Amino acid sequence: MYHASLERKFALKDLQTLSSGDFSVEGKKVFIDDVAYVQGESKSEVGIEIHSGRNRIVRKIFATLGYKVVKLDRVIFAGMTKKNIQRGHWRHLTDQEVNNLKML
Repeated sequence: MYHASLERKFALKDLQTLSSGDFSVEGKKVFIDDVAYVQGESKSEVGIEIHSGRNRIVRKIFATLGYKVVKLDRVIFAGMTKKNIQRGHWRHLTDQEVNNLKML
């Protein structure tokens, strides 16, 4: 799951295009699990959950629709978040988190 900050408002029609499930980048299908405006933020803030880990894929998705990503933050990976962890700090993973990563 990513939080993308775009250089301008993300049009509803483009949100619907990504939500349709039929989207390709550079001739390859991209599996987008979910896309939505970030609640409580401007319409230029978009959350996107993808199934593909290709290089710079989130930036390429938005570029295909004519948007420039000015800031990109991965907020969830393999069920783990960085919530409540200050910048520059870390924590030990739980045994379950380690097992989940091993199964990827």
